[in-house]
Amino acid sequence: MDVDLVRLRYFAAVAEVLHFGRAATALNLPRAVLSSAITDLEAELGVELFVRPSEHTALTDAGRTLLDQARGMLADADVAVPAVTEVGPTPSFTVAIVPGVTVSKWTRLWAERKPDVPVRVLRTDPEHQVTVLRARTADVSFVRLPVERAGLSLIPLYSELPVVVIPKDHELTLLDSVRVVDLIEEHLLQDPDTVPEWRDAANALRVGERRPLPALQSVAEAIALVAAGLGIVIVPQSVARTNHRKDVTYRRVLDAAEYPVALAWLADRTTDQVEEFVGIVRGRSATSSRSPASPDRTPTVPAPRTGGRPGPARDSKSSAGMARTGSKPARKARRPRGTR
Repeated sequence: MDVDLVRLRYFAAVAEVLHFGRAATALNLPRAVLSSAITDLEAELGVELFVRPSEHTALTDAGRTLLDQARGMLADADVAVPAVTEVGPTPSFTVAIVPGVTVSKWTRLWAERKPDVPVRVLRTDPEHQVTVLRARTADVSFVRLPVERAGLSLIPLYSELPVVVIPKDHELTLLDSVRVVDLIEEHLLQDPDTVPEWRDAANALRVGERRPLPALQSVAEAIALVAAGLGIVIVPQSVARTNHRKDVTYRRVLDAAEYPVALAWLADRTTDQVEEFVGIVRGRSATSSRSPASPDRTPTVPAPRTGGRPGPARDSKSSAGMARTGSKPARKARRPRGTR
């Protein structure tokens, strides 16, 4: 069954307690948003999940069946990384990637050069991007900096542009790009520390009026709330593209820090296979003599970009401190009269 896991989690929250109000409170969502998500899920599946009309919330037969399935699906989604860590060593080579990073070019070259060692791509998230290395779940990991560098070797690759995801009917869609000052009155649906420029400039934070964040488990969930008009998110451009919806769009944020991407692996696990993959990423040909993989060097061939700008790769311990590179930023569009 292929369903939106965000809506499925909302459904399960209601189905477990059989009360929309309590479920909305537990999820820290407005009840109207939760009800709308359930209606959308029913429309997607073509069945009614709750008995209507009814004095008390009750599941239909289809709803009870879906709840049994949802428990397993959501459990699998929640423990995807820990479950893999329990699997013993395999003859494959595992590459972990954070959302938005594309590695098909490199995995294709690996398959050509090492046909006897299958490559496996493990999708992770910023919370687990280094954990999968320390747990020996992945051999290498494409990470977004900054990360805890202890025991790691890192090769900076490229940087991605920051964008703000907004509803399709938002007034900021009238602009080609925005600045942080244009966003300070918006509700940021993420930890402000992940966007220091917004954190430092937002009036809401300075006067203590910030609303609590909903209980979110993924960028997709946050963008679903953006579509409902409950706030904004600022993410790498590739992440916005990956989570595209017809009811949202995004605009470049000119004065927010870029998101640097690096290839990481455990320094004490610099195996021949790791060196081979590092060579592929750095553009070394199959016939060139191999040299030990050395961290913190600029790759000889720029990595494929999904939102970053051309230019030499660089490292940083804080994405907020990244200097801007290359071409000048796009000129800010003139605001139409009558807009904020």
